[in-house]
Amino acid sequence: MKLGLQLGYWGAQPPQGVGELVAAAEESGWDAVFTAEAWGSDAFTPLAWWGRETSRLRLGTSIVQMSGRTPTSIAMHALTLDHLSGGRVVLGMGVSGPQVVEGWYGQPFAKPLARTREVVEIIRKVLAREEPVTAPGPHHPLPYDGAGAVGLGKPLKSIVHPLRADLPIWLGAEGPKNVAQTAEIADGWIPIFYSPASAEMYRPWLDEGFARPGARQTRETFEIAATCHLEVTDDPAAALEALKPVTALYMGGMGAKEQNFHKNVFDRMGYADVTEQVQELYLAGRRDEAAALVPDRLVDELHVVGDPGKVRERIAQWEESGVTTLLLSCRSADEVRRVSEVVLG
Repeated sequence: MKLGLQLGYWGAQPPQGVGELVAAAEESGWDAVFTAEAWGSDAFTPLAWWGRETSRLRLGTSIVQMSGRTPTSIAMHALTLDHLSGGRVVLGMGVSGPQVVEGWYGQPFAKPLARTREVVEIIRKVLAREEPVTAPGPHHPLPYDGAGAVGLGKPLKSIVHPLRADLPIWLGAEGPKNVAQTAEIADGWIPIFYSPASAEMYRPWLDEGFARPGARQTRETFEIAATCHLEVTDDPAAALEALKPVTALYMGGMGAKEQNFHKNVFDRMGYADVTEQVQELYLAGRRDEAAALVPDRLVDELHVVGDPGKVRERIAQWEESGVTTLLLSCRSADEVRRVSEVVLG
């Protein structure tokens, strides 16, 4: 199993020391570095900035929000960076949620599965560069001929010849239909809150996608990049307790009360009796109380925490469950090296 350094998205200010983290990952045999975006920093610019000092690491986005750019614009970003990096880009994308899509990007959120399929199809047409790109829509018609069109739109091919027509596209997906579609049309999956304990829940959804006509990959060639916190420590209880506020944030505060896809994941995992209470407390501003309700068992299930022997044992379980890459956040170059010693030997 491979390791990926998850840089995430920025907080109020740009993070410090990232260059050292990336250099340590490259030197220590990690496979990739990933960046993210929410409604502040974007995913592509930091990846280009810090990736310029690397020669081996794959450069991935986890994830690019599809409503923030047109499909052809996403393809332009990806093919440009792929050339600059010598073919090391992994394009990870997702639909985000209605609060961000409609509140930040000013785009409709409806029909996320259909929109995802259209975006992927158009990007693949750009990268194939076999003919001028056209698309029937309805979400991204090319040429555009809707309200306000002047009727002069022309199908175009990318001026730049893409380095790879098969540049890997990974998708973030949570629900049964979305996961199945990801297995059908993508090269990899970026799940959230995946763990060996929940792997069996996802297995039939993935198998449904792999079995569809025209599926791009098989279970053997499909990549699964799961995010978790990995910490080598002799005090796992304290480490797990510190992770509860983040779990409570996603369970209760990331999304509207009526539509929180992350909460739905926890419900499917068997924690529905807790999620309602956590969400109610979190949205009421009682965040410490919300975090206190997060079960110890859930936090332990989602992360890899313990002494070196326990960490290696848990890593083997994650790999056995189908994970091909663990995306890890590290606070220092020393932590990157320490994780490398334990996990990669």
